[in-house]
Amino acid sequence: MSRTPVAVAAPLPDWEDLVTTALLGTDRRTPAGVAPGPRAPSALLDAAAVATVRRRAGLRPARAAERPRPAPADPRPPLPPAAARRLALLLADRSGASGGGRRGTAPDLMELLPQWLAAANTRGFAPPPALLPALLDAARGRTDLRPAALRFAGPRALWLARFNPDWRFALRSTPGGATAVPGPRDAGGARRLWEEGLFAERVALLAALRSREPTAARGLLESTWATERAEDRLMFLDSLRTGLGPDDEPFLEQALADRSRNVRATAAELLSALPGSALAARMGVRAGACVAVDHTRDVPTIAVEAPHECDAGMERDGVVAKAPAGRGDRSWWLGQLVEAAPLGGWSRRLGGRTPQEIVALPVADDWQGELHAAWCRAAVRQRDAAWSRALLGNPSAPEAGGPGAVSLAERARLLGTLDAAERAEWVAAFIDTHGLSEAFQLLGVCAVPWAAPVGRAVVDALDIARDAGSYPWSFSGVMGLAERCLDPSEAGRLDALLAIPDEAENASPGAGGYWSEAFQRLVTTLRLRAAMLTELAPPAP
Repeated sequence: MSRTPVAVAAPLPDWEDLVTTALLGTDRRTPAGVAPGPRAPSALLDAAAVATVRRRAGLRPARAAERPRPAPADPRPPLPPAAARRLALLLADRSGASGGGRRGTAPDLMELLPQWLAAANTRGFAPPPALLPALLDAARGRTDLRPAALRFAGPRALWLARFNPDWRFALRSTPGGATAVPGPRDAGGARRLWEEGLFAERVALLAALRSREPTAARGLLESTWATERAEDRLMFLDSLRTGLGPDDEPFLEQALADRSRNVRATAAELLSALPGSALAARMGVRAGACVAVDHTRDVPTIAVEAPHECDAGMERDGVVAKAPAGRGDRSWWLGQLVEAAPLGGWSRRLGGRTPQEIVALPVADDWQGELHAAWCRAAVRQRDAAWSRALLGNPSAPEAGGPGAVSLAERARLLGTLDAAERAEWVAAFIDTHGLSEAFQLLGVCAVPWAAPVGRAVVDALDIARDAGSYPWSFSGVMGLAERCLDPSEAGRLDALLAIPDEAENASPGAGGYWSEAFQRLVTTLRLRAAMLTELAPPAP
């Protein structure tokens, strides 16, 4: 008795096999049981459709997951309605400004978001929950926004970040997720967190304690110092910059003998920032032996005799023996000694002269650049305003800088040691003499909003550039800074610059129209910033 053969269905291809075939192309590979040819692509799609249905139908129901806990409450007051609408507009504008060329008159809203967040954080408002996803997306795309954005977003953003891998940066940026730093009276909690917490939690704890109880923070660090990893010791040691004082000296002196070279260098730097420390005194003696006033010349001149060797004592005190490529060993050692020596000792060593008089002295044998650059670094490290003023020099000097400021970056760092008002006056005088092309870095260290002298100097310099007939694009960086940093009250002064000026014979074609657009955008942005601050004002009682 013969049996009728039963057709056996060909096994369905594996899903991964179908994906591989699609990536390679049916010209190079065909699904199982399909001959090469014009029908292969259709057969591949048919097989994929069948496999998709089969995968969905064969999916076994998973065990029900535990329901997420509700988001924590945010005790801060909600944003005023107008400010909430403004935040939604700022977050919706994700295009950003163009890199150059014609930008039109519309403000760059995304560039105003950092300023808006700073104002909202100052006033202590909580964000609307519906805007948290957009806020986290904005912070994900711009790392500079993250500290202010996460502070404003509050605990609900951390709760939300656990459900979206794209927002996990919030959990990394805030040590331990929602872990709070123990309060000032919770010494036991601080000790437990220091001994049991994750590295990021311990860094946050040390920074918070250091800002309010420097001695207690250092005590925690000393209690586990011997068992910490070298890279962790370096990070922890760096936190001592906050609240650095004479009480830290014994611990830092011990760190000079650390196994890690980077830890030793950081300890030496911190000790040299304490002019009364023993290390600073040792470096002052070494530097003083290298620098003296030569009275045998026609005019008193600073003579320099750089060290001939880097001995073990110098290395222990943080002097790096091996010079970088292109630097001589002796000049390299000299610079390190001078920048670590207390600036207050130079007046006694150099005939009772003031910093201005010392900086004005000629320096023999081409050592002036090296010596003044080291004094600049020392003034910044020791936050010495008198030496900074001397090294900055007169902002109206024709050489566009002080006698010791070898670069714009050096001048910017020196300006950072002065108070905000004096800094603004110096930068304004510099702009009045040298214009804006040299001043961009200097504007970055001025307090925001710019003080009146800086604002007037910038606007006047832009007006002069407009009258010169060139295109405004070379000033786009300064114009962008002005949009964010000018005091909004300056908007009224700019109305006269909105009109298109008459085109001079030697002016670039159409430059007047471009300048008019740039000033319109500046005025519109300033008025928008003023409105933002008004919207964030607390409601009247």
